[in-house]
Amino acid sequence: MAKEVVRKINLQIPAGKATPAPPVGTVLGPAGINLQEFCTKFNDATREKMGDIVPCVISIYDDRTFDFILKVSPAAYLLKKVAKVQKGSKKGANELVATISKEDLRKIAEEKMPDLNANSIEAAMRTIEGTARQMGIAIKGVNDAELAEQAKEAAKEAELQAKREAELEQMEEEAKAEADVNVPVQGDEDKESETEESAE
Repeated sequence: MAKEVVRKINLQIPAGKATPAPPVGTVLGPAGINLQEFCTKFNDATREKMGDIVPCVISIYDDRTFDFILKVSPAAYLLKKVAKVQKGSKKGANELVATISKEDLRKIAEEKMPDLNANSIEAAMRTIEGTARQMGIAIKGVNDAELAEQAKEAAKEAELQAKREAELEQMEEEAKAEADVNVPVQGDEDKESETEESAE
């Protein structure tokens, strides 16, 4: 009789570096599997990819045994690695952080192909190119000129916006200063009436 899968857990762990400590222990501990056994098997299976982040799908059975499937590192991670950047752009395509070659794009697409819903390497490349665009990573000879122009326009627009905001702030300050000069303070009015009364 086949064992029943009672739970599936998705984790992203640095290759060859799984330990029973958090986050692995925190997620897998409540599942009741042997943490040390999992870590040993995972580290042996990923030793060649040392340094990469490896997604892992763990199937836990009703008798508390387990097995796991290793997936390819996330596209964003592979792009950052090739582009040699720590993180992607916070402004998407409006901020260029790096440029990679079309050959780099193809290699990533080939590596990610098993995980992608793509029928050809060209379709996989288009998918990875979309991820790269959102991260502010241009592909040399494909969209680098377009993205550089887009980033330039966005920077110009941001500069204009900042200038407009600064002008508006200055106008508000001036209006406030003018209002402070023209409006008499309540306490001063009372003092004036008191002075008039005592003079009488």
